[in-house]
Amino acid sequence: MAERNAHDLTLRDSATMPRALRHCIAALVFISLSACALFPQRDPVTINLVGIEPLLAQELEIRFAVKLRVQNPNDSAIEYSGVALNLEVNGQPLAAGVSNQGGRIEGFSEGLLVVPVSVSAFSALRQAVGLSATQSLEGLPYELRGKLAGGLLGTVRFSDTGKLSLPAATGY
Repeated sequence: MAERNAHDLTLRDSATMPRALRHCIAALVFISLSACALFPQRDPVTINLVGIEPLLAQELEIRFAVKLRVQNPNDSAIEYSGVALNLEVNGQPLAAGVSNQGGRIEGFSEGLLVVPVSVSAFSALRQAVGLSATQSLEGLPYELRGKLAGGLLGTVRFSDTGKLSLPAATGY
């Protein structure tokens, strides 16, 4: 009889275990979905390239200050503790830069960020070879990718595309 009770207990435990497991999984799914609802829906931040100004060059690199217009279309502020970006021109990597500047862009407002970037001699040479094939400095396609790091809501990634118009070189 002792064997039968032990056997019955094993059958009963195995029958209730899947039910308990199903309830546990259902509870975890419910909690996960509820947690997602706690985070507010945010519209993407708009970041546009608005200017490039030369900085003092250092040895075999060229330096620029890239100006970015950041627009926050949300009702809550965006806080950041650093900026990183990569700039491609004419389908080729041209410049990269980082800055540890921090700040806050209030809700439904905008700000201007200035990030120093470096262009290596190799990147400049590659661009020059690419430009010699087209012989035009008008309407060069660019792609800017980067991130605003940190803050309460984490990192905000961005990208912008457009066309650059560079001044043509004058011949003597």
